[in-house]
Amino acid sequence: MTERESEILQWIKENPFISQQEIAERANITRSSVAVHISNLMKKGKIKGKGYVVQEEGYITVIGGTNVDISGTSESGLLEEDSNPGLITVTHGGAGRNVAENLKRLGRQVEFITVLGDDVYGQEIARNLRAIGVGMQNSMIRQGERTSTYLCINDFNGTMKLAVNDMRLYDDLNRDFLQMKLEIINHSDLVVVDANLSEEAIMFVAKNCTVPILAEPVSIKKAAKLKKALGYLDTLKANCFELEILSEVKIEDEKSLKRAVDVLLDAGVKNVFVTVGQNEICFANKRNRGRASYTDYNIVNTIGCGDSIMAAIALAKQEGNSIEETARIGLAASAICMEAMTAVSEEMNLKNIHNRVKQILGK
Repeated sequence: MTERESEILQWIKENPFISQQEIAERANITRSSVAVHISNLMKKGKIKGKGYVVQEEGYITVIGGTNVDISGTSESGLLEEDSNPGLITVTHGGAGRNVAENLKRLGRQVEFITVLGDDVYGQEIARNLRAIGVGMQNSMIRQGERTSTYLCINDFNGTMKLAVNDMRLYDDLNRDFLQMKLEIINHSDLVVVDANLSEEAIMFVAKNCTVPILAEPVSIKKAAKLKKALGYLDTLKANCFELEILSEVKIEDEKSLKRAVDVLLDAGVKNVFVTVGQNEICFANKRNRGRASYTDYNIVNTIGCGDSIMAAIALAKQEGNSIEETARIGLAASAICMEAMTAVSEEMNLKNIHNRVKQILGK
């Protein structure tokens, strides 16, 4: 290989979904020159596939939401129809985005399929995810549109008094767009889908995906969009309120919880994980069921805990862990997340997960 070919091959190894245009910009050459180098690398057997990618290890595809969270908290009691001094914070959120970042911090190769506006927030989100190594090549950037945004106003004690969300951009994650991404989706080890997608988009993935699908309901209101797809799911993670929506069983005690889980298993879901409070996960499949619990942590913040559990479940699925081991890994991830001020902890890594699992096991 020439020096230039070696350089391009290394970039492809670092990011299997890098575009020819990005290579051209990095190398300061024309796109047509990149095409020639790519062709030579294919002839030499260094890369393969019509997408010009080298995929040396398995990857996880995450399909879901990304949004900007803007929060305003007043210094004292809120005064209506007036300007209130206080603190304003802007953070990046969205279930899919959080799952993707957690997975990357846990050492996984991740391809993220989402939709962003071309505003300053969308540019910042994409830049930050690329910086940590999350693949963004297959996400959509909508020209002239604003990135999905959640705006809330809190009283001085942190109690949310009013919120407005603008999530219309998620409608662009439709079946036509996802049709173009099927090759990427079906070459991954598994796919995580969140219910920010429309019911139609979820069903398109369900019917056309050939790898295991893991589903995140996101919220009580959005959980119902997964109902028709239950028979296609390998794994579902939900809290008790979301489980009630999906199973149509009122959960009041252990018996009703078991009955609700059985409804999902009978519908075709292979593995079910249910979070009970902040420190317990119930798990079940047709062969095994049980509970895992953990209380040795300091709660600082609970935002993003469900997303960290979903990422941990995906990690364990890719690694081939048992359902019981998976539940413990999920609890470990949740504990790490709860001890951080942000929705994704900078302490999320495999070493910390393994240490927490040892604590859960009492070792």
